[in-house]
Amino acid sequence: MGVREEVDLMRRRARGFLEAADYMLTHGLYDLAAFNSEQASQLYLKATLLELVGDYPRTHSVIALLKELRRMDEGVEEFIAENREGLHFLEDSYLTSRYFLKVFDEEDGRYLASLASKVVELCDRVRSRRGLGEG
Repeated sequence: MGVREEVDLMRRRARGFLEAADYMLTHGLYDLAAFNSEQASQLYLKATLLELVGDYPRTHSVIALLKELRRMDEGVEEFIAENREGLHFLEDSYLTSRYFLKVFDEEDGRYLASLASKVVELCDRVRSRRGLGEG
């Protein structure tokens, strides 16, 4: 599989995670909505980095991936600053929704799904500013 196919697959899976998060929200499965939101963010960031620089850091940290992306676009720094607390919450949801007895409520699930959508939109803006089409 070439890089283009890998990027497309990662991006498609990330969108699938976003759709799964929305589905989980409508069925009251807020912990799974949180998990899927984090996975969507992480995978879309990795796809964007792979497309732009040919590789991505082997990390599960959304913030670390965003910091890598900010090397491509200064606007990412503002996004990180404006969403720092939420991004930490999104990162924590990866572990807490899977391994700990953390309860996510509807507000949490909706917030994290919205933040994941914003991460995807940010990636698409960065791609667009670098002359790439829609993701």
